[in-house]
Amino acid sequence: MNTDNQSQNKPESRSRKFWRIVLGSMVGFILAMIIISVCYTLFMLGILASVSSKDTTQVQLNSVLKLDLNQPITERAVDMPFNLSNYGYNSQLGLNDVLAAIKHAAGDNRIKGIYINSSSASASPASLKEIHDALVEFKKSGKFIYAFSDSYSQNGYYIATVADSILLNPGGSIDLRGYAFQLMFYKGLLDKFNVDVQVVRHGQFKSAVEPYILDKMSEANRTQMNVLAGTLWNTIANEIATARKISLDSLNQITNQLSGYLAETAFDKGLVDRLAYTADAEAMLRKALNISDKEDIPFISIAKYKSSIPEAKAQKDRIAVVYATGSIYDGKGDESRNIYSDSFIKTFRKAYKSDKVKAIVLRINSPGGSAVASENIWQEIEAAKKAGKIIVTSMGDYAASGGYYIACNSDYIIAQPNTLTGSIGVFGMIPSFENALKSNLGITIDVAKTHDHADFASGMRTLNQAELDVMQQSVESTYGTFLSRVANGRKMTVAQVDSIGQGRVWAGADAIKIGLVDRLGSIDDAINKAAELANISNYSLEYYPKEQTFFELLFHNMNDTEGKIASRLGHLYFTYQGLEQIARMEGVQARLPFELSIQ
Repeated sequence: MNTDNQSQNKPESRSRKFWRIVLGSMVGFILAMIIISVCYTLFMLGILASVSSKDTTQVQLNSVLKLDLNQPITERAVDMPFNLSNYGYNSQLGLNDVLAAIKHAAGDNRIKGIYINSSSASASPASLKEIHDALVEFKKSGKFIYAFSDSYSQNGYYIATVADSILLNPGGSIDLRGYAFQLMFYKGLLDKFNVDVQVVRHGQFKSAVEPYILDKMSEANRTQMNVLAGTLWNTIANEIATARKISLDSLNQITNQLSGYLAETAFDKGLVDRLAYTADAEAMLRKALNISDKEDIPFISIAKYKSSIPEAKAQKDRIAVVYATGSIYDGKGDESRNIYSDSFIKTFRKAYKSDKVKAIVLRINSPGGSAVASENIWQEIEAAKKAGKIIVTSMGDYAASGGYYIACNSDYIIAQPNTLTGSIGVFGMIPSFENALKSNLGITIDVAKTHDHADFASGMRTLNQAELDVMQQSVESTYGTFLSRVANGRKMTVAQVDSIGQGRVWAGADAIKIGLVDRLGSIDDAINKAAELANISNYSLEYYPKEQTFFELLFHNMNDTEGKIASRLGHLYFTYQGLEQIARMEGVQARLPFELSIQ
């Protein structure tokens, strides 16, 4: 017994303890991986089951297309095969899907009308204009359009004015206020931290740098902001006034007095046809559909309806629609978010190298960016033209600065009246943190160097006059190239381009008067023009770059730092974006002179 007890109480050897811990950890790790794999497999099987079990959309006779724009509208949206909103993946709404659905519904005898139920419309003016015009065209089919909302934002109301009848909740309002540009200036903040910013630019209106060197708008910038706001407002105001059968003067008076904020006043002023509740709007729809009060209204959403639209039969001749969306950067990157010159050129080359492609519609929605990247893209467009391809540009919300740089070489340019374009000017901005580090943290900078300018533009000291002169020469050279590209593309003299350049931003309605665009219209107008110039009548469309699938989006979003920042910052994300873009600027920039958010 004593021997047995001594054996049991004998201390465990170090080697045995080591292997016991190692083997135990390995077993635990393997079990954890098995559990994770099983859970992941079950999750994926659930997804696949939901996809396979999803019925093909069947559109009932007597259906009503429901236009709900209460979500951000992008140029193109990822097709969600099922609803994962509970998991943080919200369905998206693409402008291309909205326009295609409205266009197809006009000739679909299963669709009796459109019901607009949007308190807001989260899109920029040019995108709203395209939707508005598509609805106007839909009305030619003789089908009804009704609108109802508890309240309307200015954007939402603009879309609603297309309707045969507009209903508003008696407790609601119409946020009709006009347009305003609010710019944020950081000079005071930089002064507090002793951050020095040196600027070189060409263009009295090239004001992207102003927030860092001024505390308010320059007079030149204020001038262009006032003209832009007026043009953007007049574009929608004239259409609202015409639709509501009131004078433009009356509409401006209503807007100045904020008369839409009281439902009764909005009704009295003729902004709406009736004050009503949801049940009243549904009763109106049932009457139009000739169905009883007991029957459900057969609504169908844009997301579901688009899946019922048959794909067009492939033709021998093709028109390629190439999307260029976001800021312009050098190198490679995600084409769904921004324009990266190397990635875009690779995509664009696929389009124009195809023998089937007879023309290309370049859909630009960009405020610009790197001047070098813009020049590289310009060169590729030139190569496409030499290869015999017709290039027609369709401008979206923006095609400014670098965005205009890549547009100017097109055979034809079409913009919306409220597209922001032009901004022919360049700049460079060089911050110095030398004084900031010394005064705030007690950190000083010293340097040993082989040449006088080895630490040039390092951000650790201000530039001397010789270095500023070199930067100015670089800006002037880039601006000169920019002018010549526009002059050649638009068949103007360099002096003519310079007189409308200087970094000034123009709305499409004004840009057509000075020769920067050829006509006003939509992306469909651009496609039709491309077919005309290419002398083809039977063609199908090809879209570039390839749209992301849902699963690509799913796995991309797992590491979507940008999305997480946006969700945490909320409305402050807009300011963060402006600062982040400035931080990413390298070299001379051809960029829109302000960050813009219009409501």
